[in-house]
Amino acid sequence: MDDKLLIEKIASGDESAFKQFVEKYHQMVLNVCHHILHNVEDSMDVSQEVFIKIYESIDQFRGDSKVTTWLYRIAVNKSLNYLRSNKRNKWFSSLDLLFGDEKRKIDPVDDTLQPGEDMEADENKKVLHFALKKIPEKQNIAISLSHFEDLSYKEVAEIMNISVSEVGVLINRGKKKLEKIIIDYYKKN
Repeated sequence: MDDKLLIEKIASGDESAFKQFVEKYHQMVLNVCHHILHNVEDSMDVSQEVFIKIYESIDQFRGDSKVTTWLYRIAVNKSLNYLRSNKRNKWFSSLDLLFGDEKRKIDPVDDTLQPGEDMEADENKKVLHFALKKIPEKQNIAISLSHFEDLSYKEVAEIMNISVSEVGVLINRGKKKLEKIIIDYYKKN
């Protein structure tokens, strides 16, 4: 069933259509939340809030953009609101949640890694998450959507409500800051 028909059925109260919609997009929304929150439990909670918001406001979807763009925008906004409302720094409170053996791995480790390489990959993830939390919020979002979600600059611009050129600037500045933070981290350690 295509997205337009799903939206129409959900708007008319069809619960099976909503279930199908959630199944279709849950992993995508969870990944977006995780790239911003860097915590599996928080990402799961916020992704549920995203789908509640979708259900409550389905009649407000005008179809001006793709359904995925609308979902990304809601997921980003809900994740940012979560960070702001909690005002807590829980990014690395439990490395087990980030790098442990969750039911659904969000960033699976390559099974072809040799012993010792997986530890290095885990360390690199840790450093990347550390660096991402250090750069400005807009740069983090632009980089996460572009590189982790493989969205085009145009799609990122639609989601963030900014111009395509601003997306490019955010990503370039963010990459430079990430590089500096990561280099500094490894120099200290």
